[in-house]
Amino acid sequence: MCLDIKPGQKELLMIPITKRAVAISAALLTAGGLAACSSTSTPSGPSSGPPSKPTGVLRLVAASGFDHLDPVSAYYTADYILERAYTRQLLAYPYAVPLAVGDAQWNKAVTPVADVATQVPTTSNGGITNGGLTYTFHIRPGVTWQTGAPVTSADFLREFKAFCNPAPGGFVGNIVYFEATIKGMTQYCNAEQAYFKNTKAHPITAADVANFQNTHSISGIATPSPTEIQFTLVHPAADFIYIMAMPFTSARPASYDSYLPNSAQLNQHIISDGPYEISSNVPGKSLTMVPNPNWKASSDPIRHQWVKEITLTIGVTSAATQLADEKAGTYDLVQDTPFESTAIPGLLASHDPHFRIWPWSDTFPYIVFNLRSPDAGHAMAKLGVRQAFEYGVNKVAVQKVYGGPPVAKIINSVIPPGNVGYTATNLYPDNNGNGDPAKCKATLAAAGYPHGLTLTALYINDSINTQLFQAVQASLTSCGITLKGKPEPGSSYFTDLGNAPANNKPGTWDIGFPGWIPDWFGLNGRTIIPPFFQTDCVVNTINYGCVNNAQMDKLITQAEQATSTSQAASLWTQANLLAMKNAWIVPLTDQQAPYYSSSRVHNPGSTAIAYQPNIGGPDITNIWVTG
Repeated sequence: MCLDIKPGQKELLMIPITKRAVAISAALLTAGGLAACSSTSTPSGPSSGPPSKPTGVLRLVAASGFDHLDPVSAYYTADYILERAYTRQLLAYPYAVPLAVGDAQWNKAVTPVADVATQVPTTSNGGITNGGLTYTFHIRPGVTWQTGAPVTSADFLREFKAFCNPAPGGFVGNIVYFEATIKGMTQYCNAEQAYFKNTKAHPITAADVANFQNTHSISGIATPSPTEIQFTLVHPAADFIYIMAMPFTSARPASYDSYLPNSAQLNQHIISDGPYEISSNVPGKSLTMVPNPNWKASSDPIRHQWVKEITLTIGVTSAATQLADEKAGTYDLVQDTPFESTAIPGLLASHDPHFRIWPWSDTFPYIVFNLRSPDAGHAMAKLGVRQAFEYGVNKVAVQKVYGGPPVAKIINSVIPPGNVGYTATNLYPDNNGNGDPAKCKATLAAAGYPHGLTLTALYINDSINTQLFQAVQASLTSCGITLKGKPEPGSSYFTDLGNAPANNKPGTWDIGFPGWIPDWFGLNGRTIIPPFFQTDCVVNTINYGCVNNAQMDKLITQAEQATSTSQAASLWTQANLLAMKNAWIVPLTDQQAPYYSSSRVHNPGSTAIAYQPNIGGPDITNIWVTG
């Protein structure tokens, strides 16, 4: 599940599933047995190519299925998988076949391209003006709703106005990006929330919400014509095109004014401007999509309409059963369930052509230090103690907990590989990830603890997190650090980890084990560094350790206001290195994404499934089926 959503990131449990990033990585659980296996499988052979018209049924299976159909609230891989088929944005991510983080296909897959917009705005093409403050998008011709009505600039504006709606559960999945960049967004949101605070005077009904939104404006968004929309920013932001490629920015038809956002009623009246429309939605049981007759391939450079029906069956809770059903051809793809980890060694050993471990990019898990803990003479506030951890932790042992090199890559950087600001520099040489007990012990002694110390480690009490704790605990014993475990259920773990007002008390916790997956890849320092380290010591903080550093805050402000990728890269790199020099966290691994598909599934890359990193799963609009 998703916990502690903060500037766009997701906190992850090993089990159950996560939100934005469905637990494809969270299920890489087999301890040992994989390190000697090949990290890739042989791609399936090409079929005869995509059909000339929609054919066949693509069958998805899920345990719980999607959370939301309304793109304002949808913030979960299971949601994103379906949204790809029935929503469109001004900018989106193309289909590509990345084989490794950072390769040419990875870079292509994680770089926004024009979707409903005619082009990605740049300074050279005139789309970015006013010193980097104004972005102008033009809507390509031929983009229509399933009703046949054209998609207009007003439809996109309507989505932004829905971001701060007062409906229960209707609030946008992540408003921080938009309030931080778009002029007037915060003021508009504050006004709407204030208006509906008195529900007696202003009841929260579909009509009243729509009336407010249709009679109020966002100063930073203008629609000069039905085919043009302009955004004025509060300051330049080199990563604004990534923000605009999030599914939250989907076009929103006028008919949605008749329903409260994210309501059960709206879920039965979803309107598509993508290649598929929802023909049936039985909550908790099934969903069916069929070709949208008014979608035109000529107006969509990203998606295809290669199957005649997409079905989702909800309620198959066993990962082992799901995998068996995929092998048997009963279902083709899993939508929301962690991969059956015990099957990974056999699938790798047999080079099953329908299985692949896809590249992904995350800081998952990592060790965080409670800088305000008074334990052991305020040990966590001392740089030398934290640096002793950096040297001493055996990351290879942690890697084995998650299945070895094929499914967990050792990292030494806050920003993981494949993203702007990443550096391969290891400031704490640790014997190739095996840990350096001697250096750890010497560093600890220099920090004032020649005889060692005892600290409290807060961890989730499931089997995998217990193994994670034990691996770290064992690796530090020889250098004089004794970890006393404090296990607790995942349901309360992140609440306690982020409970800043209580975390300055003795015996609360000294180290913890969160995990992090960014909302997008590439130029994504905004999605990692600020939530980790920007001064924010409040309830439900993601800055668990309560880092308060003026230099870091300044770098964040400068990087978020960078006018170019190169400028942002320099600043995010500096922030990344500053965090590591201060040893505020110990990055451990970057987990990858295993997926299986039935033999019926084909795609242009002939690679078992059409995986899209920013979806976190299969791109069902770039798949066809046979048989």
